[in-house]
Amino acid sequence: MSPAEAGTGTAPGGADVVLSGVGVRYGTAKTPVVVVSDVSLTVEPGEFVVLVGPSGCGKTTLLRLVAGFERPAAGTVEVRRKVGVVFQQPRLFPWRTVGGNLAFALARHGVERSARAARIEELLSLVGLSGMAGRRTWELSGGQQQRVAIARALAAEPQVLLMDEPFAALDALTRERLQEEVRALASTTGATVLFVTHSAEEAVLLGSRVLVMAAGPGRVVAEVPVPLPRDPGTDVAALRGDPGFAALRSELAAATRNSAAQGPVAQGPAAA
Repeated sequence: MSPAEAGTGTAPGGADVVLSGVGVRYGTAKTPVVVVSDVSLTVEPGEFVVLVGPSGCGKTTLLRLVAGFERPAAGTVEVRRKVGVVFQQPRLFPWRTVGGNLAFALARHGVERSARAARIEELLSLVGLSGMAGRRTWELSGGQQQRVAIARALAAEPQVLLMDEPFAALDALTRERLQEEVRALASTTGATVLFVTHSAEEAVLLGSRVLVMAAGPGRVVAEVPVPLPRDPGTDVAALRGDPGFAALRSELAAATRNSAAQGPVAQGPAAA
């Protein structure tokens, strides 16, 4: 399929996200760089799908395609429902308060001014920051700023949440706490989540299904189902110590190491 034919649309059937034969190329026609090649995947409503793999394998590129920030050079990206995005960095407006950041997002999504204050408190309660609407963003810790970023993404009431290594810059304790909160948030809201990480432990803890990618070009090389409890009442601390959790973590870590060792796939004239 030519770039002119490739594009985004509405996912067929019951799936929230469908990628079919997706390819992404950068560079020029004479010296193209194939970033992603022939990736096909489906994300069903309520699934928490995690992408793992070495740097440069196209994980973030796939998220950007689903978000509509980029278009594929080949194949199709079909999204059924409204999407929200959480980036690696919070990217908050430092001149606005916490509430001001959320009010800006709500205004962009057409929420009436009279309804914004109540909605802001609702969003802050959802991410564990009740009563902090008047705080300046620079007064917050890194973890609190990322919670505000998650609340901002939820302002549009998305059914599909895209998260690009949102905890990568946080300390270990804060990261664990936010992992548990996002896990509970997904279970409570029923949102469909597509999440990028380098961590096998994080992938097993959060995902209902994990897709392992290899680079050169980016492609899905393995799928690991995660049959662990996902209801909001799950004791996550106990889950981390469960032998089944440890076994899945080891399996996924091995699959990720294998993906990094696979190396580039030879590209013929057609791919170039």
